[in-house]
Amino acid sequence: MPAPKAIQAGRAFALLAALFLFAFGLAVVLLALDQQRVVDATSRLQDQTVPEIIRFQRLARNLEQLRQEGERIFAVSSQASRQQSMFVVTLIASHPSILEHPGAARLARETEQFLSDVVRQAGTDDRRPATRYDEWQRIAARLGMQVDDVSVQGINLANTDLNVATTAMRLARYKLMTALVLVGVFLIVFMVLVRRHLIYPLQRINQVLSTLSADRPAPEFSPSTMLEIRAVEDSVREHHALLIQNDETRQVLEKLANKDGLTGLMNRRHFMQSAEVELQRAQRYRRPVTVAMADLDLFKKLNDTYGHAAGDAMLRAFADLVRDTLRQSDFVCRYGGEEFAFLFPEIGPAETEKLAERLRARCDAMEVPLPDGRLVKATVSIGLADASECPIEIALKRADEALYEAKRLGRNRVVLSSPAVPEIDGEPDTLTGNLF
Repeated sequence: MPAPKAIQAGRAFALLAALFLFAFGLAVVLLALDQQRVVDATSRLQDQTVPEIIRFQRLARNLEQLRQEGERIFAVSSQASRQQSMFVVTLIASHPSILEHPGAARLARETEQFLSDVVRQAGTDDRRPATRYDEWQRIAARLGMQVDDVSVQGINLANTDLNVATTAMRLARYKLMTALVLVGVFLIVFMVLVRRHLIYPLQRINQVLSTLSADRPAPEFSPSTMLEIRAVEDSVREHHALLIQNDETRQVLEKLANKDGLTGLMNRRHFMQSAEVELQRAQRYRRPVTVAMADLDLFKKLNDTYGHAAGDAMLRAFADLVRDTLRQSDFVCRYGGEEFAFLFPEIGPAETEKLAERLRARCDAMEVPLPDGRLVKATVSIGLADASECPIEIALKRADEALYEAKRLGRNRVVLSSPAVPEIDGEPDTLTGNLF
């Protein structure tokens, strides 16, 4: 089935953006007139009404302060405090905000005159203010009512402009809701198209990329209508093919880097790195660990007699025997030539000696066929050393010394290294070459 015709994402979204801008511009034009009415009402409210409301608030605050100072005159017992409060009353009564309001001005003058008489009478008799407190309560009630009237007047000033602005805003809200419905329908259609042709394909690509690996089959995609999405999908397929090539190359390089080419065992470099890590773990947790060095006996003679092909066959056969005999957790490498190195985690020298003896016996019984039909045999000498309390280099050196001791004692045997360096005739053993 042929793939559907694809279009450029940029062109498709440019068309959708143009439609959206047209709808949005129409909504703006419809709301502009109502917005101007709201702006006019709020401007009038800010420039005229709000200052007037502030003036009424200031007037109400001054009247309330006037009432509080009158209460203080009756509450204090000191004539000096009464005169101080009377001074404040005089200042408030002459404040411009009070003088501008006729009703408040008359009440303020009456209050000032009454409190002045009370203060003057209190100067001659401290008990006189108490006799006139009921009269003051009536004046204070009138002051409270005046404060309420002034507050209501300020509120009424704002109601007219607010009603105009509210009406305009209500009309603008209806028009805005209509415009939003139209824009919402457009956005729903837009999101459906984006999800179907952009988001969903990208989610599929992301899911494929999160699980993309060389051991999985090549990813499959549904045909997309977007050229850019198709290009990404093609790139993912190419990337998967490249992953397979890289994995194959990595495996080859890893084998070349870590394996001996002839026997398939670890090479010396990889063995030393792995053994060092395992030895540190064993010593940190105080677990037993043993190392060994093994050497095929008379290997040079075998090469000279049967040729290097026979020697190579013997090395491969011995490597297979090692893999079949030892545990999966054991480390073994071709250390060099016909020499092999071992590391045995979690077992001490005594258990390792039994395992090494079994390897030696199986090697002794093994016959390796040559291409010409002849059978060849070889034996192995093995030296063991405890590595639980020394570095890997020292442990291998002790195992190598035990290996030379096995050679000296007649080959085809397992020798366990003693903690001290062995001595011959009172002198340290200084053998450095293989014994054949």
